[in-house]
Amino acid sequence: MVPKRVKPPALRPGDTVGIVAPASNIQRAQLEAGCGALAQLGYKPFYLPSIFEQDLYFAGPAERRVRELEEMFERDEVRAILCARGGYGCNYLLPKLNLKKIKAHPKIFVGYSDITTLLTYFTDVCGMVTFHGPMVAKDFSEDGHVQLSSWNAAVGGEARWEIPAEGMVPLVPGSAEGVLYGGCLSLLAASLGTCYEIQTDDTILFIEDVAAKPFQIDRMLMQLKLAGKLQRVQGIIFGEMLDCVQNTTQSYTLMEVVKRIVADLGIPVAYGLPSGHVSRLNITLPFGVRAKLVVDDTVRFTILEPATELRRA
Repeated sequence: MVPKRVKPPALRPGDTVGIVAPASNIQRAQLEAGCGALAQLGYKPFYLPSIFEQDLYFAGPAERRVRELEEMFERDEVRAILCARGGYGCNYLLPKLNLKKIKAHPKIFVGYSDITTLLTYFTDVCGMVTFHGPMVAKDFSEDGHVQLSSWNAAVGGEARWEIPAEGMVPLVPGSAEGVLYGGCLSLLAASLGTCYEIQTDDTILFIEDVAAKPFQIDRMLMQLKLAGKLQRVQGIIFGEMLDCVQNTTQSYTLMEVVKRIVADLGIPVAYGLPSGHVSRLNITLPFGVRAKLVVDDTVRFTILEPATELRRA
């Protein structure tokens, strides 16, 4: 049974944003650059000193990362939680997190890449709207890597808004509505067969990845298809799929590869929405809200409801 959808309070200028590192270890210079950009947007960035801990390739042991994440949800002054970066390691947190603490304090939670594991978990189990979008040490730290209109619309509670369509390519025509959901393909596929398996029925499924060869993308998509995870999907949008090539002389495109797999599903499919691993202008996508995808000669993608609840003054 899908839990009742919970929308977090909207984010305003002047609010405190908590920064967490639930996966790989981070570099101080990149984090501080991202904090500077957040401050210029009017927010108050805050992080715990333990965020710089390192355990192999993780941002400290799983216990530290769980404690940090739960504390940010429980702190009253923190209005949104932004991940510093992805990498690898969120799967270690799943059996350790106290979901009662998370559910009791719904907040904007933003990330991508390995953070897909937490985005889908919180959306599926807690019913929370989560946000696939820019991270502090990866996007806010670099000029031109945050698409601000989508950020403001998503976290600010805009009632209905269009996802920027520049660069999006129609693959399979059609029109559909569903709940926006998804993330990094590698993590979506890795959930299969676990008790944290993704729930894709009646969704507009967003799929992206980085530096995976076309045959690897093919294999993971076929894994989703054979597992029945595409059977009741209403529409599919692929990301920029940055650096997903075999070599510079390959005789085929990745669009051809994915179209062969999804063309017989009878649903609209588009390609090229830059959210997550992108070359520039990372678009913020709210997971857990209804959206409409129309694919014909062009692509039109509309968020149909606010992703956050407006707060009283």
